[in-house]
Amino acid sequence: MADTLENTTLNEDIVFPAADGSPADPVVDSPSAEDAPTASNGSQADHTAKGVLQPEDSEPDISQEEPDSGDELHEEPPQGEAPRPAVKKKRPAGKKPAKKKGGKKGKKKKNSRWKNSKVAKALRYAGSTTLANIKGALHRLGKSMRRSRRVFATVILLGILFVGIIAGLTAVYIIHKSDDLPMPMRYSNETMAYQTTTEAALETDKAFTYTICTGKDDIGNENINLKEGESGALFNLEGREILFSRNMYDKIYPASITKIMTAIVTLKYGDLDETVTINWRDLELEQGSQVVGLKIGDKVTVRELLCGVLVHSGNDCAMALARHIGGSTEKFVKMMNSELQEIGATGTHFVNPTGLHSEDHYTTVYDIYLMLNEAVSYSDFKSIMQIPVYNLNFTDKDGNEKNINFDATDQYLTGETKPPKNVVVLGGKTGTTNAAGHCLAIMSQNAFGQPYISIIVGAKTTEDLYTDMNQLLAEINE
Repeated sequence: MADTLENTTLNEDIVFPAADGSPADPVVDSPSAEDAPTASNGSQADHTAKGVLQPEDSEPDISQEEPDSGDELHEEPPQGEAPRPAVKKKRPAGKKPAKKKGGKKGKKKKNSRWKNSKVAKALRYAGSTTLANIKGALHRLGKSMRRSRRVFATVILLGILFVGIIAGLTAVYIIHKSDDLPMPMRYSNETMAYQTTTEAALETDKAFTYTICTGKDDIGNENINLKEGESGALFNLEGREILFSRNMYDKIYPASITKIMTAIVTLKYGDLDETVTINWRDLELEQGSQVVGLKIGDKVTVRELLCGVLVHSGNDCAMALARHIGGSTEKFVKMMNSELQEIGATGTHFVNPTGLHSEDHYTTVYDIYLMLNEAVSYSDFKSIMQIPVYNLNFTDKDGNEKNINFDATDQYLTGETKPPKNVVVLGGKTGTTNAAGHCLAIMSQNAFGQPYISIIVGAKTTEDLYTDMNQLLAEINE
């Protein structure tokens, strides 16, 4: 009968009686075997549409019930057969899977509605915008702080530089302003440039009372290396010993070191309190000569002129002294040469009181030592040679009180050059001409107060002069 049912087209009017003889329900059309879904093994599926009459002894097919898992269908295989693989249920195109209701998924749906609401979106936007603003503000703040630190450091450095410049300008102003201050006290052994006491001045006088140093030339010292063309020597006055010498007896040009002998003749034959009136002969000098700046008719004492000669190396002052003491420049020069013979400076001959260059105006390093050694026997010379700054007082031709301020030419006295440690430079005389080079003869004391004379002549530059002089001075404490 089953075969008859499969090949027969049923219509709604045919009614099959039940097995017990009762009337049966009408039967609706069922899909043909060709329309039934096919299993994965190629056989036709045994699924039957709802309402299709099934054989009495067959089990009801529960495979059409909706599975709990959603996407896959599971069939119970007949007894004795292996389980069939799950068949992926095909979802119609464009249709989303149905969401299960209830439980947490219901809450997710609520949350999804909240998340997608305009209020939530606005809050998220506001939050993200605020966070971005905060991050941006912090970034700008950090950048600003870094910039502020750089600006602060720059301001500090500029402030330090400004303070340094102000301090330097103030120091320069004070130093130059001090040049205009009057110098009411005359220099003497008790008012030396280094503010020594009376006892110290007397000790200096005692130390400088000695006989002359003698010795051979070219006494070497491994710590002293004079430059080419220079001559020099170092004398220990207390020990009457020559510690170093180079070309000590060679003929050289002395330049303004000549004025040591001008001062000796003045101190020996002149009266320091006499007044000298400057005339045109005193100012008849070659162009470029070192002068104090006196004018015709100025009235100056011998003492003031001597200070102008030794402190500032004024040629106008030297010419005025020569004319006043000797009666003429020529007679004064004769007095100078005579005095040179008396002190034993036989290698020297002078033709003027200034040291301006002449082929017949010459000396030696050793004779310079003899001249300075003689000069410091005069207390006024020792006092004046130590003056770093001086105000020369005089009266002009109209009777008005005037003064001229000037610095020493010795850089040790002015502080432009520092001597070695534990060395005190008392003073001396400088000299410079093109032929003579840069020259310096000074007296100094070591840490124990012992006196020394050191001489350098023929240096090419001022820097060379003081550098090499410091080589000599460094040896007086050894």
